[in-house]
Amino acid sequence: MDKLRTLEIFIATCDGGSFAAAARLCSSDPSTVSKAISRLESQLGLTLFQRSTRQLRITTAGQCYARTVRKMLQDLTSCESELKYLNDSPSGTLRISSAVCYGHLYLRPLLKAFCRQYPDIRLELEISDLHVDIIDNDIDIALRTGYVKDSRLIARRLSPMDFLTCVSPDYLKNRGVPDCREDFNQHHWIGFRIKETQQLQPIFLPDDKGEYQPYELERTHITDDGEAMANMCADGLGFAQLPHFLAREGLNSGELVSLYPCFRVPQPDSGVFAIYPKRDYLPERVRVFIEFMTKALAGMGESPNHTWAEQWKPYLSRH
Repeated sequence: MDKLRTLEIFIATCDGGSFAAAARLCSSDPSTVSKAISRLESQLGLTLFQRSTRQLRITTAGQCYARTVRKMLQDLTSCESELKYLNDSPSGTLRISSAVCYGHLYLRPLLKAFCRQYPDIRLELEISDLHVDIIDNDIDIALRTGYVKDSRLIARRLSPMDFLTCVSPDYLKNRGVPDCREDFNQHHWIGFRIKETQQLQPIFLPDDKGEYQPYELERTHITDDGEAMANMCADGLGFAQLPHFLAREGLNSGELVSLYPCFRVPQPDSGVFAIYPKRDYLPERVRVFIEFMTKALAGMGESPNHTWAEQWKPYLSRH
C-alpha cells in the first residue's frame, strides 16, 4: 500500500473514531485499515492510537501527526485542483517558438486578436530559426517549416510550403523576361543560405514539360535572412524563390511578381507545422492556440493541404 493511501486511512480513522468507521469512509475493510495503521506506527516508531476492546483513542503524538498530515493532504488537493484548472482552462503562460520569417509575417500580426480572445493567457514568444529541443527548453508549441522526426513530439501540419519564383517588375523592365530556364544564367539570382547547415537552398525551375527540377545557378547575392531576401528581390537585385508566407506581402502590394505558378519541393515532409510535446492531457492554452491559428489561416486561404499561392496568377500568364 502506498504512503499516500496509508495517510488517507490514518485521517479517516481519526475522523471516524474506529477501524470500522474508517473502513466505510475508505471503501475498505476493518482488517485492512488496522494493518495499515500498524505499519504506519512501525515506520514512525510511534503509537498513534491506544486500542482497547471497547474504544480507539488517539494519542498525543497521533494528534500532532494528524494536524500535519491533514494540512499536507489539503495542500495537495488544492494544488491538484489549481493545476487541473490551469490545464483545463485557457489561462497561464503559453511559450511559443517560431521560425523567424513566419513569426514576423504570419504569427505576430495575429497575436493581438488572440490575446483579445484569451485575456488570461500570457505569451512568451521566441523567434529563432534554430531548431531547439522544445521539451528541454520548456516550450509549449513551436511553429516550424519542415518536419521534426522525434517520437516525443506531435507535428500538426498547418499548411504546405509553396514556393514562388519572384522578381520585381522594374527588374523585368530593365533586363527582360527569361524565355526558358537556361536564360536564367544571364540573370541575377538571390540565394538563401540555411543557417543550421550553411548550405544554399536549391533552385527549382520548370523543364520543357513544366515539371520542376533542381537547376544549378550561380547566385549573384546571398543572404541567410528570409525577409532580407524578399526585400532585396523587391529592390530589383534579382530573382528569388520565396516560400508563400514570405512572398505574400510583396505580391499583394505589386512590389513583386511571380514568374511561374507556385511549386512544392518534392519532399513528403515539407510544410509549416505546429509542433508540441506528446502528452495524455494537452493544456487548453495549447489547444485553443492551435485552433485559433487554424481558423486564422483558413481566413487567409490556407489549410493543411492548400495555400492561397495555388490560385495566384503568374506573370507569364498575364503577358
